[in-house]
Amino acid sequence: MQLALRNGQEREEIWVAYQGLIYDVTESRLWRDGKHYQHWAGQDLTEELDADAPHTQKVFERFPLVARLKTQ
Repeated sequence: MQLALRNGQEREEIWVAYQGLIYDVTESRLWRDGKHYQHWAGQDLTEELDADAPHTQKVFERFPLVARLKTQ
């Protein structure tokens, strides 16, 4: 399972990671084509969202949890 491939372009799935967890945001109308404003799917968005986003971890609770992000 590779997060980078679930970017809404390589495959239909749209996944993002936030605070060590990977979420499936495929069903969100806000993530069409793998982008949401200036954010791109298929990657860890923790630093971007912590710095810029007006919402918190709570927004991700609406989406299915796929896995934990593996650190290398």
